[in-house]
Amino acid sequence: MVERTGPLKSPEVTRRIIDTLAEQHPNADTELHYRNAFELLVATILSAQSTDARVNMVTPALFAKYPNAKAMAAARQASLEKQIKSTGFFRQKSKALIGMAKALVAEHGGEVPPDMERLTALPGVGRKTANVVLGHALGVPGLPVDRHVLRVSNRIGIADGDDPVKVEAQLCETLPGDMWTLASDVQILHGRRICRPKPLCDQCLVINDCNYYRSLTAAPERAVKAARPARRSRSADDTRRLRTSRH
Repeated sequence: MVERTGPLKSPEVTRRIIDTLAEQHPNADTELHYRNAFELLVATILSAQSTDARVNMVTPALFAKYPNAKAMAAARQASLEKQIKSTGFFRQKSKALIGMAKALVAEHGGEVPPDMERLTALPGVGRKTANVVLGHALGVPGLPVDRHVLRVSNRIGIADGDDPVKVEAQLCETLPGDMWTLASDVQILHGRRICRPKPLCDQCLVINDCNYYRSLTAAPERAVKAARPARRSRSADDTRRLRTSRH
């Protein structure tokens, strides 16, 4: 569950925050290794419930054996499973990869289509995967939302909610198209390096704009107020006792 800590920022402030995060994480980009859209599509499918570093260890040999959609479409599932086993969920992933490759060959001449609707119609390709490929390999604006983007955007206050599709829509409405992929990349890196589940706030360049940090700094004041006992109004009996004690 993501933390909701205050009102949403204005579009102007949101753009400034993304620019500042880009300064903190220069040359932000996907950390998956690829040479073309097909390779990035395969790598992104493999990255589900895995790490980019692990996927990058697997893909060189994988792409040497299956360099394109036609070659992967002809793969034997058992053989493919062995090559991608270390990425986890290898049975489901191998089935998705072969199905995706067959669909590319049959419906798109082996090429990765440059639009959301046709990409998400491919086996194993969801909206986040499609946005990764569109924004990084095909030059089409895309804003992938993963757990890091959800956490960072909600904490800072540039989006609100734990539904990736809704958060994507909020960010895309606020930011110009040429900032969509950058906004995702810098938030992913910020979530991995700085704004972790236990955040390193003292290393964050957008700390002064962060709703979450403001809620943390306000917490001691709230705690002091909560610790003060409530004043009890005097009853008639209290007043009589007080008068009696004075005489």
